[in-house]
Amino acid sequence: MTALQTQMRREVLEIPQAVARLLATQSDTVRAAAAALRAQNPSFLVSVARGSSDHVATYLKYASELLSGTPIASVGPSIASVYHRKLNLAGSACISVSQSGQSPDIVEMARMAQACGALSIAITNDPTSPLAQVSDHTLYIEAGPELSVAATKTFVNSAVVGIWLLAEWTQDAALLAAIHELPKQLEQAVQQDWSQVIAALGDRNSLFCLGRGPSYAISNEAALKFKETCQLHAESYSSAEVLHGPVSIVDAGFPVLALCGADDAEPALAGVADQIAGKGAAVFATTNTVKAANTLPTIRTGHALTDPIALIASFYAMVEQVAVSRGINPDAPRHLKKVTETV
Repeated sequence: MTALQTQMRREVLEIPQAVARLLATQSDTVRAAAAALRAQNPSFLVSVARGSSDHVATYLKYASELLSGTPIASVGPSIASVYHRKLNLAGSACISVSQSGQSPDIVEMARMAQACGALSIAITNDPTSPLAQVSDHTLYIEAGPELSVAATKTFVNSAVVGIWLLAEWTQDAALLAAIHELPKQLEQAVQQDWSQVIAALGDRNSLFCLGRGPSYAISNEAALKFKETCQLHAESYSSAEVLHGPVSIVDAGFPVLALCGADDAEPALAGVADQIAGKGAAVFATTNTVKAANTLPTIRTGHALTDPIALIASFYAMVEQVAVSRGINPDAPRHLKKVTETV
C-alpha cells in the first residue's frame, strides 16, 4: 500500500478545495447566524459534540473566549438523552457539531437547548439531517463526501465555519481576512514534510501530544487520530499540565508532538517542550523558538486563531503516512465505523 492509494490521503489533499468551496458558498448562512448571535447577545454559550467534533468545539471555546470574552461550556449530551433533564439555557446560544447530524444524543441535546431558550446553531455536513431540523440555524460545512472513517476534511471545515461564525459575530476584520486566505495556506500545509516524526516513532506504541489554548484542541484531535488510524496509544495534555505527573513515564526517545500557533502561549509551550527534550524525549514542535526540541516545518496563516487549522492539516498528512508505514489501512480502522450513533 502506498500513501496515494488511501482514501484518507486523497481526502487530506482535498482539504484546501473543500475550504475554498465552503467560503464561496456559505456567506449568507454564516452572516445570518452571526446576526442572530448579536441579537441574542448571550452571556454564555454551550457546545454539544462528541469525538472529533468535540475537538472542534474545544477550539471554538478558546476562540470565543479570546475574541469576545464569552465563555463556552461543553454540555454532556446524556443530560438530555439518558437522564432526561432540562438546563437553564434562557438567553444563551448552543452550538452543536456533528459531521453526520445523525447521533440521537446530539440531536436530543440540541432539541432540549432550543426548548429551554437557547439560540440553537448546528454545524454539520448534512443540511437535511435530524440535527439541522431541530436547530434555528444550520451551518453546512460543504466538505463533500468523506469516505474514510477518520474525519479529516470534515473536521477542518467544521472548524473553519465555526471560527468564521465567531469572526462575523464579533466583526473582527483581521480574522475574517485570515479565514479567506486559508485555502492557499492549506495548499502548503498539506505538503509539509513531518517525516522526522515518523522516524522517531519507530516501533514505539505510546506518545504524548501537547497544546495550549486553541492548539490544545488540535492536540486532542491528533491524539485521537494516532489511536484510530495507527493503533498507537497517544495522550493529549495541555503543556501546563503535562509536568504535573504524566511526564513521569517519559524515557529516552519517548515521542512527543508539541503543537502551537503563533500566539501568547507559544513561549510557554516551547519552554515545556525543551524541558521534556532535556529529559531525553524525542520532542517535535511547531515553533522555531525551541532550543532542545526539534522544529517541524509549519505554515503560519497570519492570525493566531487560524494557525491551528493549518497545523491539523499538516498533521493529517503525516499521520496517514504513519499508518501506512505500519501496514495499517487508515481508511478502515478496526472496530470503528463512519457514523457512530449513541443515545
